[in-house]
Amino acid sequence: MSHVLAAVAWPYANGPRHIGHVSGFGVPSDVFARYMRMAGHDVLMVSGTDEHGTPIQVQADAEGVTPRELADRYNRVIAEDLLALGLSYDLFTRTTTRNHYAVVQELFTGLHRNGYIVPKVTTGAISPSTGRTLPDRYIEGTCPICGYDSARGDQCDNCGNQLDPIDLINPKSKINGETPEFVETEHFFLDLPALADALRQWLDTREGWRPNVLRFSRNLLDDLQPRAITRDLEWGVPIPLEGWQDRGDKRIYVWFDAVIGYLSASIEWARRTGDPDAWRRWWSADGEGKDSPGYYFMGKDNIVFHSVIWPALLGGYSGAGSRDGQPGDLGRLNLPTEVVSSEYLTMEGRKFSSSRKVVIYVRDFLERYDADALRYFIAVAGPESNDTDFTWAEFLRRNNDELVAGWGNLVNRSVSMAAKNFGAIPPVDPAGLTEADEALLAVARAGFATVGDLIARHRQKQAIGEAMKVVAEANKYLSEQAPWKLKAEADKPRMGTILHVALQVVSDANTLLTPFLPHSAQQIHELLGGTGVHAPMPVLQEVDDLDGGPGYPVLTGDYTVGARWESVPLPAGRPLAAPKPVFRKLDPSIVDEELARLES
Repeated sequence: MSHVLAAVAWPYANGPRHIGHVSGFGVPSDVFARYMRMAGHDVLMVSGTDEHGTPIQVQADAEGVTPRELADRYNRVIAEDLLALGLSYDLFTRTTTRNHYAVVQELFTGLHRNGYIVPKVTTGAISPSTGRTLPDRYIEGTCPICGYDSARGDQCDNCGNQLDPIDLINPKSKINGETPEFVETEHFFLDLPALADALRQWLDTREGWRPNVLRFSRNLLDDLQPRAITRDLEWGVPIPLEGWQDRGDKRIYVWFDAVIGYLSASIEWARRTGDPDAWRRWWSADGEGKDSPGYYFMGKDNIVFHSVIWPALLGGYSGAGSRDGQPGDLGRLNLPTEVVSSEYLTMEGRKFSSSRKVVIYVRDFLERYDADALRYFIAVAGPESNDTDFTWAEFLRRNNDELVAGWGNLVNRSVSMAAKNFGAIPPVDPAGLTEADEALLAVARAGFATVGDLIARHRQKQAIGEAMKVVAEANKYLSEQAPWKLKAEADKPRMGTILHVALQVVSDANTLLTPFLPHSAQQIHELLGGTGVHAPMPVLQEVDDLDGGPGYPVLTGDYTVGARWESVPLPAGRPLAAPKPVFRKLDPSIVDEELARLES
C-alpha cells in the first residue's frame, strides 16, 4: 500500500460551477481516487473553494455585500453541487480559513528567507474611475508576441506566454471598458529565473505525462520572468513581513495563495483527524512520505500554475534552486508526480460562458438528470486529451443506448430472471461450466487488470470503454444462451448456471464501473442481494474553524469501507427481489427543450 495524493483544482467562489468545470477537475479526480482506494492505497483527496482576489472584491461591491459574504454563499453552493456529484473528498475546505493563512504565510517567509522572493518597484494598473487596482486577468488587449487580440494581462491563452498588462497593445478594462492608468507601486516577486534550472531538471524526470502538458511546460521555461506575488488589494492573505503585515492595501496575490491550498488542506485534514503530523505521509520528501506520489487534476488553463509555479514554490521553500537555502519548518516537500490536465469542454459548438449564458450549471443539470448520467458522459466522452463538445443529442444517445440499453438492460434482465425463476442467486449445475461460461468469466476477471491499469495511467476513456466491453460480452452471452427458453424442469440446472454466470459478471462489471458510476454501483450491489456500503459517499459537515475564525461547511467522508478492486464470488442462495430500473431512459424531446433553454 502506498500513500497517494489526489490534489484537485480549487473552484473559484464567485459563482456556481458548470459542467465544463467538473469535467476537468471533478469527475476525473474522483474516478482516480475511488479506484486507488479500491486497489488498497491510502488516498488523500483534497481541495476547496478559492476565495481571494480582486474578482470577488469587484463582484461583492457590485452586489452590495462583503467579499466574505459572497465567498460564503458560493462556497456552500459549490460544496453542495460536488456532494451531489458524489466526489469523494477527504477534505473540501476553503482558502479563508486561518489554517490556510498560516500555511501560506509560512511558505512566503520560507521562500523570502531563501532569497526567492524579492521586492521590486513595478508598474500597476488602476481603474481611473474607482482608483482601485485592476487585476491582470481583468485587462485585455492585443498580445505583443503573437498578435492575439484577446490576450489577458497575466497570460496569452493563444501562445501561452506570461505577460504584464503594460505590455498589451490597446489595453482595456474588462469591468467597464476604460483604459487603465499605470502607476508605480512596490511589490514582491517570485524569482522564477533562479529556479528555472531546478524546474528543468525536475521536468526531465517526468514520465507518462500527457504529451501536451509536458511540451507546454517545457516551453514555458525558455523565457521565465520574475512573477509578482503581491497585489494592491484589500481582500486576501496579509504579507507576513515587518512593515507589510499591517498594511490594509497590500495582499498576497490570489494565484500564490490558491496553489498552496493543496498543502494547507492536507494539514487541516490531519489536524481534524487528531494526528496533526499525518499530512507528512503524503508531503514529506524525507522519511515516510518520500515515495508518496501526488497527482494534480485541472483544466488546461491551469497548467502553468501546477507544472511550473507550484513546483517552483515547493522547490524554493525546500532549498532547491540556484540560491540554495534551507527548508522551512515544514521540511522538504514533495513536488507533483504528474499534472493531469484535461482539455476544454464546449457546449453545442460554443465555448462555455456564464456572461453569454452559454452554460449549464451543475445544480441545474442534476435537478433534471441523474448524477451518474453526467459522470458517464464525462468519463466516456469528456475532454481527456482533446477539446470535446457536449451536445444534448449526444448526451441523450449515450444515456439511452449505452447506460440504459446496455448496462441497465444487462442488470435488469439478469436479476429479473433469477428472481423470477429461483428467488435467489441460483447454484451452478454440478455438471460444471461450459466453454462459453468459462470464457465470459475470464473476460470479466481480466478486466480488473486492464481497467485498473488504464485508470492508474489517467486513460479513463479507454478504461470505461474496456469495462463496457465486459458489459457487451455479457449481453451477447445472454442472448446466445437464451436462458428464457429453458422452461422444462430438466433444463432448470442449466438455466441456473447461465444466470449464475451472468450475475457474477454483473457483479464484476459493477465493480469495474464503481469509480465511474458510484451511485448506481451501490444500487446494483443491493439488487444483487449485497448489504453494507459498496461505494462510499461524501458528507457535508458544518465545522468550526480550528483557529477561532468563522465556521464553514466541508466535504469529507469515511472511505475505508466499500468494495475492493477484485472479483468476489457470489454466494448461491442469496435472496433476490424483482429489480427496479437503475437508469432512466430519457425522452428525445429533452434535446429540443434544452436547446430552447440555451437560446432563451
